[in-house]
Amino acid sequence: MAFTLELEEWVGSVWHRFITRRASADFPEARVDLVDRQRSLALLFRALGGAHGIAVEAASERDLLLRRNLLMRIAGTCRQAPLASCDGHRLRLPASLAVFPTVALNLELYRWLALLAAHAGPMTHWARDNQRWTWQLLQRYPAMLPSYQRLVEAHLQLRPDPATLNPVEAAVEKALRQALREPGSIRQLPRSERAAWPLPLWLYPPLHLHSPQAADQDDEGDDLATRPGEQQGAPKQANRVDDNSRDGGLLVVRLENLFSWTEHVDLDRWADDSEDEEAARVAEDLDQLSLSRQRVRKSGGLKLHLDLPPTDVDDIPLGDGIKLPEWDYRQQCLQANFVNLQLMQPRHSAPQPLPARLRPQAARLRRQFQQLRTDRQWLRQQPQGAELDLQAWLDFHVERQHSACAERGLFKEQRRTRRDLACLLLADLSMSTDAHLNDTQKVIDVIRDSLLLFGESLAGLGDAFALYGFSSLRRQQVRLQQLKSFQQPYDDHTRGCIQGLKPGYYTRMGAAIRQATQTLGACKQRRKLLLIVTDGKPNDLDLYEGRYGVEDTRQAVLEARRQGLVPFCITIDKQAADYLPYMFGAHGYTLIRQPEQLPLRLPQLYRQLTDDQ
Repeated sequence: MAFTLELEEWVGSVWHRFITRRASADFPEARVDLVDRQRSLALLFRALGGAHGIAVEAASERDLLLRRNLLMRIAGTCRQAPLASCDGHRLRLPASLAVFPTVALNLELYRWLALLAAHAGPMTHWARDNQRWTWQLLQRYPAMLPSYQRLVEAHLQLRPDPATLNPVEAAVEKALRQALREPGSIRQLPRSERAAWPLPLWLYPPLHLHSPQAADQDDEGDDLATRPGEQQGAPKQANRVDDNSRDGGLLVVRLENLFSWTEHVDLDRWADDSEDEEAARVAEDLDQLSLSRQRVRKSGGLKLHLDLPPTDVDDIPLGDGIKLPEWDYRQQCLQANFVNLQLMQPRHSAPQPLPARLRPQAARLRRQFQQLRTDRQWLRQQPQGAELDLQAWLDFHVERQHSACAERGLFKEQRRTRRDLACLLLADLSMSTDAHLNDTQKVIDVIRDSLLLFGESLAGLGDAFALYGFSSLRRQQVRLQQLKSFQQPYDDHTRGCIQGLKPGYYTRMGAAIRQATQTLGACKQRRKLLLIVTDGKPNDLDLYEGRYGVEDTRQAVLEARRQGLVPFCITIDKQAADYLPYMFGAHGYTLIRQPEQLPLRLPQLYRQLTDDQ
């Protein structure tokens, strides 16, 4: 039986790879990643007229209502695509480009989109605006015409043949082909129920997370650009399902995998889990509701304490709970006293020395960081100095191309300075950190080692620092593990607290960041760095999942920045590019692709982030 299941899984995986590869419209061998070109594209964008305050970020995928062929429908591909867009705050480019069969063409497309965005303005009509911006760009820089023509001709070879489409869609395709070859020649696109195949050479309306619509489009054919979303409060799609439960159900999946009501198994839970107000708010985020008739009303049932462990084995609470606000993106306001945060201390936290396996690495890091404590430091942007500050000169040169600006210090000087910096590190201790990385290590093991080596490094450096871990179980129980406060020394007691950490519960990140902001904001140091180490997306059992959690975390990060803090996220989640740029900004996070390297990378990242101190 086991062999049969393994064979079925193997055949299924082979089939999935085969059909996905056959149905894909991309060229993976020619893929170019934005992360490798982000800095140069940002410089090109600003040098050619783009606003200085606009950040270059990775674009998230959006739904497209396309006519897919049979292979695409079988494989389930080509439903979404990352599309370039630009508003007054961000230039969003696809995280990777593989639309052309050569690397050179994909790189050329990245540069073209940056140049086009530098000359773009507010979008009122998708087709007309893109044609006008293209025509203006080619008129201003005639040398770009051969490059643009190469991109157009290469793209037209990949677009659907109008002869294979129905008359309405064929008319749209012919109009778009003419608009690409002769920008400005098409004033209005024919109407069609389906969107045209994406145009990677054009910008699309920004997809704002705070709005259910992809863009505010007029009534002259812009519905071809993106699939419109549904307004909040619109009727939901529903289907009826049979209620096959007999004696009640049990939860048969790990809680961390239960992301929505569509993965529900009947279970008699605590009454708070079915509050009408929160249930209605969660239901607003669901596109489809499944309804069933409960034939028998149960007067009793099995009740299990699945939420929190008994107090005699739970971690030790420190003081009373702290009431914190939470951001509701639907109402665009902070809900006062909405979250209860409880400071905790690991129960099994007897003083322990540093594990022997980490001592060689810790000794090496201590020596490296002690040198920073005594070495002379380079001060940048000085009016005079021993060397030219190339970065300051380049920034000044780019800003002067845009508008008049005062000359800044263009030199570097080496002086003995006192480091005036405080750092608070928040570590994600949710249930997902109990997952295995390999045969010998779990995520929580790597986090423990990272905290230990980080503490050893900063103890040798002398910077003020604090260590905390966080998890949550709904808004009533956000748990903040105090491992080391700013007032406590880094000693065997702290090492014991770190080694006693255990994973559990969920990731209500916004509340943890707000409390860390208050704690770090009370420090007297001039510069304050807030580091967040996590392995996934914000989530919790109640409405704190998906967009709600992302929006609340982003708002908490913005609040921290307004108070002068520098938030920075370190993650091992390979899907981080889908949500972290929106939460922390394009330069506010980093991805550790080999999680086993986190213990050594964390002190190095701290050194890079504070190298100007």
